Amino acid sequence: MDGAGTHGAGTDDPGTEGRPGSPRLVRRKTVLRAALAATAAIPVALAGGPALARTFAAGGTAPQLTPACDDGDDPTPEQMEGPYFKPRSPQRTSLLEPGMPGTRLTVTGYVFGRACRPLAGVLLDFWQADDNGAYDNTGYRLRGHQFTDSRGSFALTTIVPGLYPGRTRHLHVKLQAPGRPVLTTQLYFPNEPRNTTDTLFDPRLLMTVRDAGGGREAAFDFVLDVPQDPGPGPTPTPPGGTWAAGVTYRAGDRATYAGRGYLCLQPHTSQPGWEPPAVPALWRAE
Repeated sequence: MDGAGTHGAGTDDPGTEGRPGSPRLVRRKTVLRAALAATAAIPVALAGGPALARTFAAGGTAPQLTPACDDGDDPTPEQMEGPYFKPRSPQRTSLLEPGMPGTRLTVTGYVFGRACRPLAGVLLDFWQADDNGAYDNTGYRLRGHQFTDSRGSFALTTIVPGLYPGRTRHLHVKLQAPGRPVLTTQLYFPNEPRNTTDTLFDPRLLMTVRDAGGGREAAFDFVLDVPQDPGPGPTPTPPGGTWAAGVTYRAGDRATYAGRGYLCLQPHTSQPGWEPPAVPALWRAE
């Protein structure tokens, strides 16, 4: 669990890749991430691709990375959902509760599309085990969803998940950009002994992790399979439908769209591109 990487700080520049015996190369995405973090405008010439925040594996070699977000690259790898996912998690950026045992963990990062431009309004739904390795299957402890901001960034406050038989430490997450399919994956911690025995472990999904203030700080950037070339706009709301953009919906609310009824699964404020047929994470057809 002692990853040496940082999110924008530390001895290893999170926007570079190293190879033994060769100098580090600063990727274009390094500049973009710095611009996003500073809420600066992104020059068009630099919108092609900074490297993802990562740490080096034991022995000084770089692990295989989530693709560097250049045109034509594959998105962040998928992983199985597992048996413990529950819909309708509360919208929140902190999963901490009073008296909750465990080591505090913050996870931050960005969500990019295929052309390395940040994606706003992406749904991220997190769930995980508690400090003892148990999932809450009756309530929503250590479960919650949020949306990326206008810069494509997200931040989660939680605890380091515990271990349970057969698995290494990991976080579960589902992501969905407006009008796009759901990506289900898992995030892992570097230097965990069980990384070598967990058959699901994928080094491309390693977070950068460091110790900070008695807790842990982690970073990970997602690349979604979202084309970012000019294309058709969002589908307009058909006449007669009750669904509308800009409305705050609660779990259990109902709306109609294109002559069909839908049940709201998670509270959210609607926006163009989040029409019920396009976001099964938010709406279920009835």
